[in-house]
Amino acid sequence: MRTFRKPIMALVFAMLIGLFTIALVWFPKAGFDAGLSGLKIFLDVVFPSLLPFFILSDLMLGLGLVRALGVLLEPLMRPLFNVPGVGAFALSMGLAAGYPMDAVITAKFRENGECTRIEGERLLAFTNTADPLFMFGAVAVGMFKSPTLGALFAIAHYVSAFIVGISFRFYGRKHDAPLQRVRTRHTAPIWRRAYREMVCARREDGRPFGRMLGDAVNDSVRTLLMIGGFIMFFAVFLRVLGEVGVVGLVTPLLVGVFHLLHVNTQLIQPMINGIFEIDIGAASAAQVNAPLIEKVSMVSAIIAWSGLSVHAQVASVLTKTDIRMRPYVLARVYHALLAGGITYMLLKTRLSGALSSWFPRTTFALAPSHTAPIDLFHNAYIALSTWVLLTVITLFAALIVYATPRLRVLFWLIKGGDR
Repeated sequence: MRTFRKPIMALVFAMLIGLFTIALVWFPKAGFDAGLSGLKIFLDVVFPSLLPFFILSDLMLGLGLVRALGVLLEPLMRPLFNVPGVGAFALSMGLAAGYPMDAVITAKFRENGECTRIEGERLLAFTNTADPLFMFGAVAVGMFKSPTLGALFAIAHYVSAFIVGISFRFYGRKHDAPLQRVRTRHTAPIWRRAYREMVCARREDGRPFGRMLGDAVNDSVRTLLMIGGFIMFFAVFLRVLGEVGVVGLVTPLLVGVFHLLHVNTQLIQPMINGIFEIDIGAASAAQVNAPLIEKVSMVSAIIAWSGLSVHAQVASVLTKTDIRMRPYVLARVYHALLAGGITYMLLKTRLSGALSSWFPRTTFALAPSHTAPIDLFHNAYIALSTWVLLTVITLFAALIVYATPRLRVLFWLIKGGDR
């Protein structure tokens, strides 16, 4: 049975691809329009938003700054999430730039030996987050016409991601083999060790800055073109499925489940769309005639799930490493359930009413949506400011932990005393 598994799967995939090609030829206009909309999203939002962060991450890795941050943030990231300190860099860049930025950085960590396979899988579990610009601008303002909902989406999204990270710190613990340089104790001050690691990493890289910058731009553009291809492909794929009627065949099977959960059945179509592509799913959920609490909870779950389009991008980035996709997919399901549940509870208990006072409407009134022209300078300012603020807060928290013996003992006990 094991011998015929791969040939059978190859035959199934070949038949599916063949049928999809025939359907695309049969509905050329629908495919063209979907591809054009996917290309517009890529050029207007994804490319200008992610390119600076891709280049900066490559430069920081080459200059050794990430290795130094890893030493400084080890006292915080290791006890909380059981990942090396460099994981804070992937976390902050993922929060500021969104997916799949965290996967790109995690893959580079694994290739450079900064983390083990298990640690990379833990890191991907909770750093795969949407950026604030998408939640506040595209979803809250562009789709729901309510800036206040952006704060609700952000709180539910990041709190649930933190819970996923805490939960996955126990994943693979018996099979984990952390790096020896992380496990050993040091007597030198943490600032001196960070400087030594930075110098060591710079020597190991050895490239002149000009070549490093050129490589960073080339690699970043190549990765972004791959991401754009996935966005366009899944946009066309989902549109063709709708034209053929495959989505309509699945809908009756889910009606009973939605009735059992007391959820409006009009959200079935947006949920199916969100399984494949996050933007299409969130936009269609915002437009249906359903209770607001159910629509917002569904969109929150879709954002946490991130869509098979993002999953394919992550899988393509991880092809050069031994990091597995199964823990990542399980984490996305867990994240989606938590985010949807937290959003529903916040709205049900009326706690979201206080959000308008925490986040004034004027703060994000200029945030761009996918239907409005993008303000590149405004985007870059907010994204870079978010990344700098998150990095400073995380670094400050790590220094407090490092300087406070009682906190170090507490985290050592939480971890199980295995250091």
